[in-house]
Amino acid sequence: MSMAWLSNQTSGSDFVLLDLFHGTRVPWVLFTLTVLDLLVALLGNTIIIILIWADPLLHTPMYFLLSQLSLMDILYICTFVPKMVVDFLSGDHRISFVGCGFQMFLFYALVGAEYLLLAVMAYDRYVAICQPLRYPILMRPRVCVLLVLVTWLCALLNASIHAVYTLTLPFCASREIHHFFCEIPALLKVVCADTSQYEKGVYVTAVIFLLPPISAILGSYGSILSTVLGMGSGQGLRKTLATCSSHMTVVLLFYGAATIKYLLPKSYHSPKQDEVVSVIYTIVTPMLNPLIYSLRNKDVTRAFRKVFRV
Repeated sequence: MSMAWLSNQTSGSDFVLLDLFHGTRVPWVLFTLTVLDLLVALLGNTIIIILIWADPLLHTPMYFLLSQLSLMDILYICTFVPKMVVDFLSGDHRISFVGCGFQMFLFYALVGAEYLLLAVMAYDRYVAICQPLRYPILMRPRVCVLLVLVTWLCALLNASIHAVYTLTLPFCASREIHHFFCEIPALLKVVCADTSQYEKGVYVTAVIFLLPPISAILGSYGSILSTVLGMGSGQGLRKTLATCSSHMTVVLLFYGAATIKYLLPKSYHSPKQDEVVSVIYTIVTPMLNPLIYSLRNKDVTRAFRKVFRV
């Protein structure tokens, strides 16, 4: 994209976002809940990162990957919720062409990275439980860093392609986006051109980023369950379920909402339904992740008491 082309597109061509609170009878209640959600997400994920950094006993592959998830969640929720808050308080719901593109790029980079990271976390648990003797080799620090880098690079490449292509489409004079942030399905509704082929491309990308990781996660936890049941240890089964149930809860929330949004046919969608589903995996999940991973995790609880001397 040349600077001249970008200047022509951005001059006097702001988009208008319909915030999450429009059309509700109690907008201030919903706004307050959203702000509290943001604060809990930021506080919870920041605490997890600090604990994992400060406590040597948490310097393991599992917690390294968990710290990456918390970092993604912090960046993720900050991509659009702070702007939603400012827009609601100011009454100005405009977002510039560049701002919309940047928001879209960050969203797809972070959500794509999280899809892949959750699969890596499932693989880590599979190796730890099913191949414990090989765990120090298969999940050594260099391998962990490489896996995380691959998730980021794949997600950044995918986000770059979609952001650049979407911004080259001809938008209509009416630029009112019926969504609370710049997400591709909502943006395509204000494009004055046939986008059916591109929508198929978005669908294919969603399949690539959803189905293989989901298959890997289900395969990993299926193997874990089979291995633990074969041991015949009730205590081992309870400990494994306690460790893995947190991860599966996150997976069900995150992947479930994304599957409804991107893989169901258009006939099953409505603007309001898309908004609600988006709230689950963009606002609710980043807040729940630190709670899910910490409340039932004795190591995190112990580290919290140690670091903060509670």
